Amino acid sequence: MYLLDIGDVAERSGVSPSTLRYYEEIGLIRSDGRHGLRRQFGADVLLKLSLINLGKSAGFSLSEIAGMFGQDGQLDLPRADLHARADALQRQIADLRVLRDALRHVADCPAPSHLECPSFRKLMRAASLKRIASRRHARPAGKGPAAARRSL
Repeated sequence: MYLLDIGDVAERSGVSPSTLRYYEEIGLIRSDGRHGLRRQFGADVLLKLSLINLGKSAGFSLSEIAGMFGQDGQLDLPRADLHARADALQRQIADLRVLRDALRHVADCPAPSHLECPSFRKLMRAASLKRIASRRHARPAGKGPAAARRSL
């Protein structure tokens, strides 16, 4: 079996040696031994580090990522969680597009005052409605301020 020194793993993966040691401490990766004082890893650790990086980029915590690996280290992806995260990213992409368009409009609008510009006002109204809808969507039914007042 071909082993990589911790320095090689750090160089190839872009993950610092201290982070590699931390990942090993919390059980995300495992070294296969030592050569002197330096940890040695199997080449498969590079793929696992890529998966960890992908999970972090998608917004999963390290503990959530650790839960995606079984006791034997084999990948066991929670497909429903992945679909939910993809849906959340899709909503975030849509929100960012609206923000991008509003910023570009503000930067390029020839109106003397943006408050006089019908397109700007339409963008602000749409952003406001989207914010209200997302708050309603995020709050469980009966948990808002009105429900609290009704329970008094």
